[in-house]
Amino acid sequence: MSRLLIVVDRARDWAPYYPSEDVLTFDQYLRFTAPANSRVRVINLCQSAKYLSRGYYCSLLAEARGHHVVPSVMTLNDLSRKGLFSLELEELDRSVIQWLETSALAIDPATDNGEATHEVRIRTYFGQAEHEDLKPVARALFERFPCPVLEVVFRHRKQWQIESMKPASPADLDVREQDLFASALDRFSSMIWRKPRARRRYRFDLAMLVNPEEELPPSDETALRRFERAGRKLGINVERITRRDFMRLPEYDGLFIRETTAIDHHTYRFARKAEAEGMVVIDDPVSILRCTNKVFLADLLKNNKVPTPKTLIISKDHKEAVQQISQELGFPVVIKIPDGAFSRGVIKAKDETELRKGLRDLFRQSALVLAQEYFYTDYDWRIGVLGGRAIYACKYMMVKGHWQIYQHGGATVESGGFETMPTYEVPRNVIQAALNATRLIGSGLYGVDIKQAGNRVAVIEVNDNPSIDSGVEDKFLGGELYTLVMQEFLSRMEDNRRR
Repeated sequence: MSRLLIVVDRARDWAPYYPSEDVLTFDQYLRFTAPANSRVRVINLCQSAKYLSRGYYCSLLAEARGHHVVPSVMTLNDLSRKGLFSLELEELDRSVIQWLETSALAIDPATDNGEATHEVRIRTYFGQAEHEDLKPVARALFERFPCPVLEVVFRHRKQWQIESMKPASPADLDVREQDLFASALDRFSSMIWRKPRARRRYRFDLAMLVNPEEELPPSDETALRRFERAGRKLGINVERITRRDFMRLPEYDGLFIRETTAIDHHTYRFARKAEAEGMVVIDDPVSILRCTNKVFLADLLKNNKVPTPKTLIISKDHKEAVQQISQELGFPVVIKIPDGAFSRGVIKAKDETELRKGLRDLFRQSALVLAQEYFYTDYDWRIGVLGGRAIYACKYMMVKGHWQIYQHGGATVESGGFETMPTYEVPRNVIQAALNATRLIGSGLYGVDIKQAGNRVAVIEVNDNPSIDSGVEDKFLGGELYTLVMQEFLSRMEDNRRR
């Protein structure tokens, strides 16, 4: 379990807030010793963050002790270097710019040369801001410079930019700001004043990253609840989090990503941070990196002699691309962008005209495109692999009258039928191909898509966070499928704790 500590310079600095046994003075923290195998999180609220001050040493000692501290020494050092945060704000929401311009009207001082200069000073609290319009910039700054209280000065010359940014202490706040700070602190970590009894019954805490707004999530609501129930039975408190909970990750022992992943995406940043914190992560950043880009995956599988459809990697500048594809792969042919998901960014071209048009469309999205032989089957195998063993098997049928298992039509997505079966009924060469492919990726949770025609099998792709939906992938194993996943987390978290 994790322990949260709030460190202040003197006990009276915390006087305006609720008493808490988790609040320590700096001198008390110097003498603090954490129990063996515990995870300690520190919120450093010392007044000065300058080099060699109490605040600086608090963060330094926390890192030396293996505690997870906000702000970190790196953040304190970064905040002392103006070049890192003197950022133009053109890319922010227009509402932020409008709020700054409105707020600056009442200030509007003049420089020595008589040119008007606008300056606005605000404070943010754990990525929260008092004004609704400032929430996007407050959240963005907190993700880059995690600090409990930030004093930010915006200045307008030719355009708005951040002029300065420095940590502030709760001791600097007036009564209204103290309320804002306390509310933000309470949201940032409910463990401070409200420690739910349920948390204390569990041996481990597992964060499950979800996106309630996602159109095609990897797991539906019923499946998410079954993961939670399976975890509780094994002594794991499974708690759903969203992208806004980035800084709460150190509260947990593991991270389970149940949101569609991508490299240039917060899911990858969550995986990276969780791994850096020493947490158990499924899926880990290496798996995301290797699975989400089909160019990398195609080359990896080919070089390791895993059977795949014949594939060409085509560059945007390759002038003879159409000729090479038609000669080596023939028609029809499938072309796809490297990072599509759920059959998006995939085109079937039946002749040169469609191929040229398809390449033009896809090259607008990517500098490289994959061209693949058309290998039609009535269904695709999906083999679920966890920790190097197959745990479920499905046949995903093609959409009626279509060549893919998904068909996107404007705002609607149609999918074919499915058949779930025990892994021991799957042809042995299909299972072996799936295991051979995932062995090159890692030991996480994967869904391997495979085509089979007679004795020929071909791995189409490896998905790093495969679909596990109620009534589909769990059709044969039922609740046991969710237990298998949670048992894997339990085993890995126990190993982590023993280290």
